[in-house]
Amino acid sequence: MLPPKLHALFCLCICLTLVHPFYWQDLNPVSHIESSARVNKLQALMAAARFGQTKIPRGNGSYSVGCTDLMFDYTNKGTFLRLYYPSQDDDHSDTLWIPNKEYFFGLSKFLGTHWLKGKILSLFFGSMTTPAAWNSPLRTGEKYPLVIFSHGLGAFRDGSASATYYFKDQSAAEIGNKTWLYLRTLKRGEEEFPLRNEQVLQRAKECSQALNLILDIDRGRPDKNLLDSEFDVEQMKDSIDRDKIAVIGHSFGGATVIQSLSEDQRFRCGIALDAWMFPVGGDVCSRIPQPLFFINSERFQYPSNIIKMKKCYLPDRERKMITIRGSVHQNFVDFTFATGKIIGYIFTLRGEIDSNVAMGLSNKASLAFLQKHLGLQKDFDQWDSLIEGEDDNLIPGTNIDTTNHHATLQNSTGIQKPNSD
Repeated sequence: MLPPKLHALFCLCICLTLVHPFYWQDLNPVSHIESSARVNKLQALMAAARFGQTKIPRGNGSYSVGCTDLMFDYTNKGTFLRLYYPSQDDDHSDTLWIPNKEYFFGLSKFLGTHWLKGKILSLFFGSMTTPAAWNSPLRTGEKYPLVIFSHGLGAFRDGSASATYYFKDQSAAEIGNKTWLYLRTLKRGEEEFPLRNEQVLQRAKECSQALNLILDIDRGRPDKNLLDSEFDVEQMKDSIDRDKIAVIGHSFGGATVIQSLSEDQRFRCGIALDAWMFPVGGDVCSRIPQPLFFINSERFQYPSNIIKMKKCYLPDRERKMITIRGSVHQNFVDFTFATGKIIGYIFTLRGEIDSNVAMGLSNKASLAFLQKHLGLQKDFDQWDSLIEGEDDNLIPGTNIDTTNHHATLQNSTGIQKPNSD
């Protein structure tokens, strides 16, 4: 989701097109369910959507927010991203949340259901918007911090997602003839870690590639945006504060934060939102000197995941962790707002805590951490206490007992089975 309080920042959801997708586990990663149960849940969700759909809330930051899509190099090796930025006005229309029906087809394949389910999902959610002004002009006159945001497995448009597209050649790009790529599921007998590790390595490279692109544009060397867009990238020249760059990610994107920090020192700090640590190699944490902040939900985490996080705790290196009470994995993303409270709770898209409260705590704690380690001249230090977990809705550190972690049953993705939750 576009974080309500991060409107002073460029928030980039890196969107590259080399695809090795996954099962849709981010829709409800807390519990392990069989394919038939997923179908039943999906059918119920589509029926409930008739009366349970709500709006993604507008942010309450000090700047208006603009949004555009950028694609550079039409091949499946190119950079394809969605850019959020401080804008001059809100006069432009809001941005479509999921702009192509093919993304829904990829989602249905992710869920292991028939493509017709994707068409139905498209009918229900295809017109939903996110409150950012599409192609609005950039608010110029100051330099902005830059955040590269890496999403979870259940999102779209990069090397680890359910759907994306590219163009086969220049003529296809000129007429908008898209070539769609969908997920590749694990083959029978295939080990999961090598695939996931390969994908997180690729995602980290994509984060750095997205950063390279934005910094090139900032230097006044923009390539041509291959998408038909009213947004002129040349207005971004000299708009980035190069000393204030961070990486943030959710779930699989949280693992990407760890990998990216270990490989690219231009990221001054990182924030991992309910990170799924399974894809991360065992020696990565020892190569991270930058400050790192884990913000976890109460219901998603499990012992081996927390233990892997704690491997990043090394002498003389800034590490923080908090847990949001009553929260679930989807409290960090759009899905927590996409349906009404009752339906959201049934499908674990919402936790016991109010979604706005949970998102607010995550955003405020993130801003305080960013101010501390990027040197932002804002008033975000008013929330420094949240970094330490000092709030009735926060747990300092984690709620997970790791003393007897070998007794925890896990499936192949490292997600705890429902015998304990």
